[in-house]
Amino acid sequence: MPVNEQIGSTQRKPQLLFPEIAIRETIANALIHQDMTISGTGPLIELFDTRIEVTNPGKSLVKTDRMIDLPPRSRNEALASLMRRMDMCEEQGTGLDKVIISIELNQLPPPKFQEMDNSMRVILFAPRSFADMTVSERTRACYQHSIIKYLDGKKMKNSTLCERFGIDKKNAAQASAVIKKALENNFIKAADPEHPRGGYEPIWA
Repeated sequence: MPVNEQIGSTQRKPQLLFPEIAIRETIANALIHQDMTISGTGPLIELFDTRIEVTNPGKSLVKTDRMIDLPPRSRNEALASLMRRMDMCEEQGTGLDKVIISIELNQLPPPKFQEMDNSMRVILFAPRSFADMTVSERTRACYQHSIIKYLDGKKMKNSTLCERFGIDKKNAAQASAVIKKALENNFIKAADPEHPRGGYEPIWA
């Protein structure tokens, strides 16, 4: 795995480029949800300089934009049960929540969930500054952040989005622009239409 070095006052400490928990949960999901009726293929992990792609055979059992919040639907229940007993997963459907939370804590670009003809791919991206993220990445991160807040019983606000992106308070207008774009694309909505600055939640909430 790619490693960065954090230089402290007296020591150099190696740090994985991608959060370990995000890698573990993504690979566990690929193993558990693979479609074993499709022959000639299997879970695939590809490592690039700027990203990790984890692909498994079989389409997602839920819509890609609802994978974080919906209750789990396991394609291979016996395998999921075995992996839980081996402490490789919890079998509670919280794996992707942990992926998103770890990504946010490290202020990384949002993961991408990509459905193809007969497979599902999750892409984890290496560190990149807010300025270097694309508009679609920023709005996707905003949507995912609103879900995590909603599941925690809270509302996404400009201040929480600034923290997620590592934006300085004096540049809060950058977060406002992302929220505006997410509203235009129907990713999020005002939790209280009469008080739009009171916070935002996913469009389906």
